[in-house]
Amino acid sequence: MRAIVIGAGMFGASTALQLARSGVEVTVYDHGHPGKATMAGAGIVCPWATQVEEPKWYEMYAAGARFYGDLVGYLDAQGERDLGYRKVGALVTSENRADFDAAGARIAARVKTAPEAGEVQLLSPAEAQAKFPVLKGDLPAWFLPGGARVDARLLSAAMLRAAVALGARYHSDYVTLERREDGVILRDGQGARLEADEIIVAGGAWAAQILAPLGIDHPVKPQKGQIVHLRLNGTATADWPVLLPMSSYYMLTFDDSRVVVGATRENDSGFDYRVTAAGQAEVLGAGMALCPGLAQAELIETRIGFRPAGPTIKPIFGRVPGIAGLSVANGLGAGGISIGPYAGKLLADLLTGAPAEQDLSPYAPGA
Repeated sequence: MRAIVIGAGMFGASTALQLARSGVEVTVYDHGHPGKATMAGAGIVCPWATQVEEPKWYEMYAAGARFYGDLVGYLDAQGERDLGYRKVGALVTSENRADFDAAGARIAARVKTAPEAGEVQLLSPAEAQAKFPVLKGDLPAWFLPGGARVDARLLSAAMLRAAVALGARYHSDYVTLERREDGVILRDGQGARLEADEIIVAGGAWAAQILAPLGIDHPVKPQKGQIVHLRLNGTATADWPVLLPMSSYYMLTFDDSRVVVGATRENDSGFDYRVTAAGQAEVLGAGMALCPGLAQAELIETRIGFRPAGPTIKPIFGRVPGIAGLSVANGLGAGGISIGPYAGKLLADLLTGAPAEQDLSPYAPGA
């Protein structure tokens, strides 16, 4: 079987790798759009703290975190170790006591079936601040040892390299789709026709543009995120846990004294690449309110990413009805880093006829 994957973000790179592992002849095309969600995403893997209650979605979210163990182990065996992945744990906190208690009850119920989350601990404000020193000193926290961080840029690149090592090919180019009675014609940037048995559109926030010539009204739109990167010069941040304050904001750290604070969720922005005063103020304000110890941190960059946001929280992936050989892999929204690698495996299994690990019908295009 020959497959062409359009898009080399988290979902596309994982799909390509899993197809290549199954012996499929894979070619990946990626135009390299600035603002890809994978290139800007913060990199948090901690599904057990989510406030989303939808059971089927949470089941996939949790399975995505479990899959990281297998994926990281496989990549390590292939010599791909520079992923920015580390189980540093996660601190879950809130300034609202009722929300904090509800989070603890929710987490306690979920970790009963998730040993990878580790044993949940209730930390005093002093204990929480000891783990995340810039945190304000009056907040207790739930600590989940299994929470992890990952550098999405490094992970997607590693998956792509691993696929290429198995025989996949990669082209930095754009492609176009044309509808024909017998299916889809695919052309590269020079107009040459490309042949494939399966075409997977994993174009993220740009997928609607790719699919539009086929008459498909794909419901995924760009949701702009502005993510601030700070540096605490001279401070060892490598082992700080992920910080989840039970809101749309978060923090995580990396090995170079860097603290990442995110993020805006701008639903009507289109592809607006500007770093805005309002966006900066929103993210920095939320970060400083929670962590006043960041006051003297150096602002080193603000990344812009466009999440592929669907009409609901559910991802959209599977075969497109009525068009043979065409599949979509999209709509992961803010959960792409947690779900993307596992969703790529599920889609590859579907396309190769492997046994299904989950019921994918709720996520099928048009469902």
